[in-house]
Amino acid sequence: MLSLRSLRARWPSFLGCFVAVALGVAVMTAMGLGLAAATDAPPRPPTRFAASPVVVLGRDTVTMEVRRGPDTARVSKPLAHPHPVDGELLAELRTLGRVRTDGAARDAVGVDAPAPAVRRLVGDRGRVLTGDDRHLADPSAARDAEALVGVDALLGTAAGVTAFVAVFVTASTFAFVVALRRREFGLLRLAGALPGQVRRTVLGEAFAVGLVASALGCALGGAAAPALVRELVDGKVAPPWFALRPGTHWPYEVAFSVGVLVALAGAWAAARRAGRTGPLEALREASVDTGVMPASRRVAGAVLLMAGLGLTAWTLYADPAALLKRKTYATQPMVLVTAVAVLAPALVGPLVRLLPLRRLPRAYGVLVRANAAGSVRRTAAVAAPALVTVALAGSLLGSAATVTGARATEARERTAAQLVVTGERLRPVRVPGATVSGTASTAVFTREDGTALVRSEARAVDDVAAFAAVTRLPVVAGDVRDLDDRSIVVDGEWRHGAVDSWVDVRLGDGRPARLRIVAVLARGTGDNGAYVTAANAPGAHVDRLDVRLRPGADPGAVTSALRASGGTVRTAAEWLAATGPRSGAQTRLGFLVVLGIALVYAGIALAGTCLMATSARDAELRSLRLAGATRGQVLGMVAGEAALAVGVGAALGAAVAAVNLAGLAGALGRLSAPVTVAVPWGPLTGCVAVCLAIGVAASVAGAWRRA
Repeated sequence: MLSLRSLRARWPSFLGCFVAVALGVAVMTAMGLGLAAATDAPPRPPTRFAASPVVVLGRDTVTMEVRRGPDTARVSKPLAHPHPVDGELLAELRTLGRVRTDGAARDAVGVDAPAPAVRRLVGDRGRVLTGDDRHLADPSAARDAEALVGVDALLGTAAGVTAFVAVFVTASTFAFVVALRRREFGLLRLAGALPGQVRRTVLGEAFAVGLVASALGCALGGAAAPALVRELVDGKVAPPWFALRPGTHWPYEVAFSVGVLVALAGAWAAARRAGRTGPLEALREASVDTGVMPASRRVAGAVLLMAGLGLTAWTLYADPAALLKRKTYATQPMVLVTAVAVLAPALVGPLVRLLPLRRLPRAYGVLVRANAAGSVRRTAAVAAPALVTVALAGSLLGSAATVTGARATEARERTAAQLVVTGERLRPVRVPGATVSGTASTAVFTREDGTALVRSEARAVDDVAAFAAVTRLPVVAGDVRDLDDRSIVVDGEWRHGAVDSWVDVRLGDGRPARLRIVAVLARGTGDNGAYVTAANAPGAHVDRLDVRLRPGADPGAVTSALRASGGTVRTAAEWLAATGPRSGAQTRLGFLVVLGIALVYAGIALAGTCLMATSARDAELRSLRLAGATRGQVLGMVAGEAALAVGVGAALGAAVAAVNLAGLAGALGRLSAPVTVAVPWGPLTGCVAVCLAIGVAASVAGAWRRA
């Protein structure tokens, strides 16, 4: 009952927590409904062979046995060059019933015959599909599956970041609410309340806020989910048929439970602090904070900081390529953000003292710095939203741009061609006055340490000498010019890959081969791949011609001759600009969603904290007016304090982002990839400006009637 009465009396103080939890639950509900639709997508009816009860695909996978602990398992990967349904099998299928083909394509056929009979006949020469599985023969099946994986990754990342930011904001807000209620808790202790009763009061308030906010959030999320699905489809992230599944309930249950847990988790540390409040706090009048960093908080902050830095250092040493992956640079900053937020009260004072605020006119600087340094809880609470927003913006956008930039630079450095011709099936051409190298996309498969079947993207080379003349591969050992039909060029990702060693591989069509490694490339960003000759890529078709003009050659004549190949002729710069590495639609949309969530939360937390902070300063502001300060001067001081706190948060967030980008730069260096750190100055400036505007406006609005 005491918790409910406290909520009724102090509802403005809990408004920020309520909105934060409700918004978080709404986002998680909408994301959960989207995830449910992606992971349990409705079966797609076949379109290519809809009239046939059975579809036979040519052999399109490679299967190998790998160790799984004491047992073995058969693992399959899709072939780069699937086998067609050959003429012999086609003739045998016709003995069972009518066989349908669609033109010259022979990768699949429809059969009007009983499925058991077809399976007995086909055996391991192909794959037999029935029912809705016949959709796997449609050209859109692979695109749809890839799109759904992207939807899973986007929504899962956004939901995870939402939960983190919700806990962060709720914990920060509850901590400040408890700090403002020290005298109230002191009175309760003076009246005989035990520490456990005070803790249960705070947790009861959080539980009540969590229940109501989670219920509202579930309703809002359910209403917003259709709009989310429309955005995913319109943004070409999800396939056109993507839709919510009716009757799905688990996202509501999960989001509601997480919302209540978020409220309790956010209030847990504040409740423990409230329980430690002594009876003498009821007699305090000074607003200067003391004891803001107990030993437990220092230890927790130090452990989190060492964990964040240690995790980055260990990953940099053991697996630097992991730092280039989105799931790593999207989650690792959270540990450092939490560590810095826990240590913020100890960092606020030194940061404030470093600023040359004494140069400001009319003693503004002295007052602003003294108030910010004296009320470190208030300053840290206002700084926290700016900290998390700037840290996420710098880490996510900066890491994505850095990796993309490194890949683009790597692609430029790999080519020495002046012209590039691309097309699905290029015809061979003779071009006087130019060196022309044709390559085709393929793949090779290896069994890594006997425990995993690994597919490596590769290029098949038709003329090794010409290829060496038009490329600048980052060779660290061996010589690419030694490549022949019994050898392979690999990159640093291959385990046990050394020059002159032999490796057992499966080629793009599944055929086994034993090849000698003649050159090893730098690992780089993962785009260097492997290289084989055209003889080791049966079924591959030349899809790129790299062309280098000889001295004195006429560029116009060379370009005209290249058009006979049937492809698109572009300069190397134009080809790189059109096809070079760039952030995908899923990545861009995902980061926009995450940063949008962070900005909204920052606005909620900033507005609520600044309004609460100003409402508790009646006596202080009246004293300033009695001392001769004008209303404008008081409002200017309040605005300056808010701006200073936001600046401190932005500086701490920038430090977190700098650490993450430094780790990424180190990883690129260890991988022998181009180190091009990209700082997203525009988004960072925008985040700081939004936080600054909200913080100053809320502080001035709260002080307007009191000044």
